[in-house]
Amino acid sequence: MSLSCSDRFTDLLCAEDSDEVLSGESPACSSELDSQASCIEESSIDGFIEDETNFVPGFDYLARFQCQSLDASAREASVAWILKVQAYYNLQPLTAYLSVNYLDRFLYSRRLPQASGWPLQLLSTACLSLAAKMEEPLVPSLLDLQVEGAKYIFEPKTIQRMELLVLTVLDWRLRSVTPFSFIDFFACKLDPTGTFLAFLISRATDIILSNIKEASFLEYRPSSIAAASILCAANEIPNLSLFNPEHAESWCDGLSKEKILSCYRLMQELVVDNARRKPPKMLPQLRVSIRGRMRSSDSSSSSSSSPSYKRRKLNNCLKVDDDDRNSK
Repeated sequence: MSLSCSDRFTDLLCAEDSDEVLSGESPACSSELDSQASCIEESSIDGFIEDETNFVPGFDYLARFQCQSLDASAREASVAWILKVQAYYNLQPLTAYLSVNYLDRFLYSRRLPQASGWPLQLLSTACLSLAAKMEEPLVPSLLDLQVEGAKYIFEPKTIQRMELLVLTVLDWRLRSVTPFSFIDFFACKLDPTGTFLAFLISRATDIILSNIKEASFLEYRPSSIAAASILCAANEIPNLSLFNPEHAESWCDGLSKEKILSCYRLMQELVVDNARRKPPKMLPQLRVSIRGRMRSSDSSSSSSSSPSYKRRKLNNCLKVDDDDRNSK
């Protein structure tokens, strides 16, 4: 007994008519689907806002650097090394940020035997390895990961034991909420037309990574860092530079206007400072050449010192002497 198409699809999980599914026509409620998708996205952002405090160090973590209980310069050197490896292997920006996130959360919960030196290098390598395994399709080996001026080279077994310790301290919570969880959404809020969307996201990503070494940003939540980076990126676009930063609070519930503005001002100062530190572009200088004169003078001096010139001069002198004798 043959079955009709309608009979074959009576067990569809959804309640749509099988004839409509097979017809290939697009549903008439596409606008409703779009609105549902936007609602789902906003609900995801609300969830990120609610959970972001669970994936950052405690509120007194920055104070430990300020009172020198933790070495800020050692942390900065470790973060700089992570960024070098990220650039060397062209890893994703999120991989670098997660590495630093794991490192900060570990240092907040567990004290190392030394504030700097090989323990911090081992921790940095383990955090970078874990982050790469979370985000990268191709992960360098543990030995290959130790490049770009690593002061200490560890055996893979040593790094793996450190990875297990990091996982235990972090309670295996590696899927962290970061500024990259928000920047796409905030960029759409600032530029609803999507004209400058790609630039906003790319530039905000660069700003976040360039400031990740600064311990001062440990004061701010990922959502505030994301909003501030989008605002800084918008300053470089004339059409968006007039946006009032105070209105960023309306992008979603749970944002703090004071924190966004404070982070935005700090970020602006560092962006300007980084721009000043970059070596200025050297314009090609015009060289005034005097080769013609040099050659003429050189040729005269060289010709006067040449053997042929000396022979002519000697012959002239001999000729003058012969003329004098003949006249006498």
